[in-house]
Amino acid sequence: MKKLDQKPVVSVIIPTYNRAWIVKEAIRSVLAQTFPDYELIVVDDGSTDNTQAILSEFQDEITVIRQNNAGVSAARNHGVDAAKGELIAFLDSDDLWLPNKLEIQVGFFSSNPDTLVSQTDEIWIRNGIRIHPKTYHKKPSGDIFLPSLFLCLVSPSAVMMKKDFFGLMGGFDESLPACEDYDLWLRIGCRYPVPLIPHPLVIKRGGHEDQLSRSPGLDRYRIFSLHRLLESGNLSPVQFRKTVDVLNQKIEIYANGCMKRGKAEEAAHIRSLAKKGALAKTVTEPGK
Repeated sequence: MKKLDQKPVVSVIIPTYNRAWIVKEAIRSVLAQTFPDYELIVVDDGSTDNTQAILSEFQDEITVIRQNNAGVSAARNHGVDAAKGELIAFLDSDDLWLPNKLEIQVGFFSSNPDTLVSQTDEIWIRNGIRIHPKTYHKKPSGDIFLPSLFLCLVSPSAVMMKKDFFGLMGGFDESLPACEDYDLWLRIGCRYPVPLIPHPLVIKRGGHEDQLSRSPGLDRYRIFSLHRLLESGNLSPVQFRKTVDVLNQKIEIYANGCMKRGKAEEAAHIRSLAKKGALAKTVTEPGK
């Protein structure tokens, strides 16, 4: 690992919030990397547990940034702002890396100098038991956009990208309390390839109660992201049409759920976005 006053090749960023019970394992998985030329930045998003005491155990081995609670997107973006490396890599505080993760991924960038972003494959653990992803969870390589419309197929813990590219893409949307990764990968995937390194170098752990992916109403944030994507001007005609189709599917599912919960006003608002999406399909589709 680089000394804190030196410029590393990779800046590793771990955002954490009230994860004192598990963040130590994530940090140790970074400190065990076979690739030595990195810095580790841990952004504490206003934790109220004993996270600070845990982080203090590592002293000169990590850089700690503490911010008022502002969400995981703000924490990651804050970490990138402080990063000194040309490459950045994210690790969620409940996930782990295998020891050669950085070595293999940096090697991929060295062998493919035009690459802007890449991800690795991963191992899924839920409630301590290894599970095998379904076929529809299979990670694509290169053009990821169309399959990623339906569900997020990129894990932050598996990603490495050039820092300048992250800035060009606008970083994570801090207005989204969840699905911020879905939003960023679509903004990237509609314009740039995301190659997959087909080695499971990340252990992705799930099943615990504080997972953002277990939050209710997640499709509301995906709908917002898709609606904004249609207005970005960055989609090809094929991408635009497929985005409208997926947007309307998600809107109908979410609106039906609202009706079942007696939230007719919210259902009507969401359905109005579908009408706008359909209108956009016929009036403002690129190339028309």
